[in-house]
Amino acid sequence: MWFKNLSIFRLTEDFTLSPAELEQKLEQMAFRPCGNHEEFTFGWTAPLGNTSAQLVHSANGFMMLCGKKEEKVLPAAVINEMLQEKILEAEDQQGRKLSKKERTAIKDELIFELLPKAFSFSRKTYAYIDPKGSWLVVDAASAKKAEDLLSNLRKCLGSLPAVPPNTVEKPVVTMTQWLINHQTPADITIEDECELRSPEEEGGIIRCKRHDLALPEIKNHLDTGKEAIKLAISWDDRLSFIIDEHLAIKRLRFLDLIQDQVADIETHDEAEQFDVDFSIMSLELANFLPRLMELFGGENKT
Repeated sequence: MWFKNLSIFRLTEDFTLSPAELEQKLEQMAFRPCGNHEEFTFGWTAPLGNTSAQLVHSANGFMMLCGKKEEKVLPAAVINEMLQEKILEAEDQQGRKLSKKERTAIKDELIFELLPKAFSFSRKTYAYIDPKGSWLVVDAASAKKAEDLLSNLRKCLGSLPAVPPNTVEKPVVTMTQWLINHQTPADITIEDECELRSPEEEGGIIRCKRHDLALPEIKNHLDTGKEAIKLAISWDDRLSFIIDEHLAIKRLRFLDLIQDQVADIETHDEAEQFDVDFSIMSLELANFLPRLMELFGGENKT
């Protein structure tokens, strides 16, 4: 289980629940499929899938959990076509135009009628809690998806003081200076992708991919005031990723130094492999996240 994206939250109070206590709280919202007239459901499921029923998988003090959301699929084109037919039929019968409120009521009835026949799909979102380091890390490419998981976790726990990390230096300023000066900390290497944006409202955006970011045209954009809002970098030959202005990490890859550690450990089944992957990944990120904060001047505790 290797995370591909990191939405990072700082726990502002000690997380004191044991894996068993956390599991007991998650059981209140164990996943169940959508009912006939439900548009979606969310619940907690076993991170290990069918190989284990446990809602919390723990290793080395880290606790993995998995949220599962099932949604009904009602194509907008189908709804609109059927809705127009029903509205025209009602208007013909009554000999008048329907009000907006009446049209909305017909649409609600139509959706209620179609939901039991709709196809459904589900997706999982993984996260883990690092009580010692005071982190919650969600494998989510969008902030909304991460916040959805956090919101549902709070429902189970009653409260969970967790906020996005705030650094002393703005990531945009630091990443822009790296590109301007062609200088980075010794453990950071700039790769071949970035996104530059003009600071003014509705400012233009330049996206560069598979491009030498040391070339003059990149500096020309920076000289006109554009700032780096996304940058592809690697850390200490261990991790490669794109980081954005909010410290969200996308397209995370664990490089050969880490993959070699995994290959050296013999496993006999899927559960053992999951445990090895999670153990190595979480320990690696426990070392990386404090360093990530340092790169941008440390955390702003105020």
